[in-house]
Amino acid sequence: MKTTILPWLNSFLPSRNTVDHIEKMRACAGAVFGLFITGLLCHAVLGHSDAIIYLIAPMGASTVLLFCVPASPLAQPWSVIGGNVVSALIGVACTKLFGTMFDSLIIAATLAGALAIGAMFFLRCLHPPSGAVALTAVLGGPAVHALGFEFALMPVALNSVILVTTAILYNNATGRRYPHAQQIIHPNVHDTKDIVPTRRLGFTPEDLEEVLQQYNQVLDVSRDDLEEILLRTEMHAYQRRFGLIRCADIMSKDVITVAATAKLEQAWQLMCEHHLTALPVVNQHGNVAGIVTLTDFLLHSGVNTQKPEYKSIAEKLGRFVRPAKDTAINLSTVVGDIMTMPVKTIKAATPITDLVPIMADSGLHHFPVIDDAGQFVGIITHSDLIAGLYENRLAQRG
Repeated sequence: MKTTILPWLNSFLPSRNTVDHIEKMRACAGAVFGLFITGLLCHAVLGHSDAIIYLIAPMGASTVLLFCVPASPLAQPWSVIGGNVVSALIGVACTKLFGTMFDSLIIAATLAGALAIGAMFFLRCLHPPSGAVALTAVLGGPAVHALGFEFALMPVALNSVILVTTAILYNNATGRRYPHAQQIIHPNVHDTKDIVPTRRLGFTPEDLEEVLQQYNQVLDVSRDDLEEILLRTEMHAYQRRFGLIRCADIMSKDVITVAATAKLEQAWQLMCEHHLTALPVVNQHGNVAGIVTLTDFLLHSGVNTQKPEYKSIAEKLGRFVRPAKDTAINLSTVVGDIMTMPVKTIKAATPITDLVPIMADSGLHHFPVIDDAGQFVGIITHSDLIAGLYENRLAQRG
């Protein structure tokens, strides 16, 4: 009997939490910050009388969502503010409709909770603590009933707006994107109708949308986060199956670099001599200051202009690095004036599976590689990445 009951009881326990202690401390500190500021400001605005309600209990539940799971669709600003205010209005309306007698309050509370959920679904502002707001409007006692519909404005709307504002400030200051706007669209940087390379195989956003519709339940995770989790799971499975290759293993180490103060003609000669399309720009401390590419030369040579004296790309580049004396165009003379900055870099210890979606979808063809100290140590191009993936695949087959 014991062996039968224990598994059944264990089924009620949630799975082990995967966040570390730092994230837990971050969330707790956010709750302290949010509730303290909200209570302090509302107390200052609404007055110091004991009869005045300046902070309602459901804000504690909203705090859990705002600071513990700021990426949740249930924790977004419209969900918090809209859900709380709408639920408060419904709760007050039910109280006025059914009265404040004990039997009537039970009916009013039941109806308020159900209607609040329906309204939040309709207005796309589902927020679990708002159900408690609706019940507070009904069961809050004489002080709440005396406020009437003003309860939805003061304190509910005021509490919600201040709490959301503190969440925006705190979450972004501690490295959490909030509001967590959906970023599920993957635009093609080349402005064509083709989907980005990493979405041409495997599952697509449309596949995910269809599965979610079949699942037909509310998820406490944003769709872009869910997609990111699934993609990272695929990459992790790839690493487990085919081994871990890092950027340091495939990068070019003997790299031709240039200083930001170098003349353009010098940079152009280096690119021609070594058959390169890009030069990392490295400062005297060994840090990456930028990158100068063939595209940078083309853009700054007037390649987009219709000047008849520039008949070919070669001539445009030639006139750019060695402008004629009678040229009236104000051309840059050093690399620092035309280089792309800031430049996206990659850590040497980064697995190349993390680099694949970045390089494939961003339109970038060169990634300067840095060590843990931020020093430039090499560069990775599309050729390096393709060769690394190809050789790894051949090794697995062998």
